[in-house]
Amino acid sequence: MNNSSDNMVLDFKTPSARPWEAVDDRIMGGSSLSQPQYIDNIGLRFSGDVSFENNGGFASIRSNTEQYDLSAYSGLTLRLRGDGKSYKLSLRTDHFFDGVSYQVTFTTEKGSWQEITLPFADLTPTHHGIKLSTVPPMDAAKVTSFGLFISDRQEGPFQCEIAWIKGAA
Repeated sequence: MNNSSDNMVLDFKTPSARPWEAVDDRIMGGSSLSQPQYIDNIGLRFSGDVSFENNGGFASIRSNTEQYDLSAYSGLTLRLRGDGKSYKLSLRTDHFFDGVSYQVTFTTEKGSWQEITLPFADLTPTHHGIKLSTVPPMDAAKVTSFGLFISDRQEGPFQCEIAWIKGAA
């Protein structure tokens, strides 16, 4: 992997990567709770508690809407430290709060920094967690926001820290 700064997409140690906001199952009556937090010399911490109460079961954070042309890359590499749970990276290509989300799942190693490469070809179009079969593949030249999810029946506390996201060749 090329670690040069020219393929940096988001560096969470810099103010330009801020702010992210929580979008949890509370929007539909659930009781899960998460928060994005910036930690000096670490990056973005996504932590909280997933609860199945009131038909809940997911927590997420999402970036502000901007325009990202990622067409020079075949995927993204994330430098992160997790808790052994599985998470989803979510990319959007529209400006709608409730539009199509392109997602891919990755599993973290508890307490270890790791670099995980996620090819764009592995992204699945979804809406409210339901896979969509009639939506075209993601256009990497039109990414407007990033998100992190935890779901898939993983109840309880969680924590994942991300230092940066880079374009992968």
